[in-house]
Amino acid sequence: MSDTAPEKIITSIESGVGVITLNDPATLNAASLDLQQQLRAAFDSFVDDDQVRAIIITATGRGFCSGANMSPAGAKARGTFKGPLPGLLNLLNPLLSAFRTSPKPLIAAVNGVAAGAGVSLALACDLVVAAESSYFLMAFRRVGMVPDGGASWLLPRLIGKARAMELLLLGEKLPAQKAEQWGLINRCVPDDDLMPVAMELAENLASGPASIGIARKMVWEAMDAEWHDQIEAEAYAQGDAMRSDDGREGIQAFMEKRPPQFKGV
Repeated sequence: MSDTAPEKIITSIESGVGVITLNDPATLNAASLDLQQQLRAAFDSFVDDDQVRAIIITATGRGFCSGANMSPAGAKARGTFKGPLPGLLNLLNPLLSAFRTSPKPLIAAVNGVAAGAGVSLALACDLVVAAESSYFLMAFRRVGMVPDGGASWLLPRLIGKARAMELLLLGEKLPAQKAEQWGLINRCVPDDDLMPVAMELAENLASGPASIGIARKMVWEAMDAEWHDQIEAEAYAQGDAMRSDDGREGIQAFMEKRPPQFKGV
């Protein structure tokens, strides 16, 4: 973490699960440059940590992430350059791309409003659990902006063109329960159950084989792959999985009719 920037990220490790908590509740955890930098550092640290086999992204306060920093200072800074937005090219886009190619599964535990880039942050994870009181908001049209953070790529693939257009062009709130019905998220749970459910899912993933990391990467790659390329990629990935320690353990345990003891390698 930076010595000068406030600590906007809290991390912890429990039962093989690394928890990254966005910690700027005064702004509903707006995706400021400081927060993005600290989030990337925390994520990279968990990727490199052998103790961590699954990662949860959540937040403190009433919001998961309210999107871009819309403070007067932030607005002034955005008007001082030409060309593409540097914060997107240099921070947010690489961060979300790193999530997509993560060797470890990611779960978003959405505890409140997820707006703009906050929606993209959640959807860049493999599983999304949301509290009943939370909602998703693609608010770009309200401020004369366009979707970013991969939203224009993700939403049509996840919920179809019609619903993606509705969210992006109308800018209306999508309650968590409806988001679950649409297939945008995996679980909508009572507020008090958010972290227990997220932890249960994460611990399940953390105790699984190394092939989980391979499988989640395959699904992300399949979203824009041709059929023949994907089935060939599956053949190579299956070879990697079978040669892993966990692959050998899984086959041996099946033959011996006992539960496998996976180590994540």
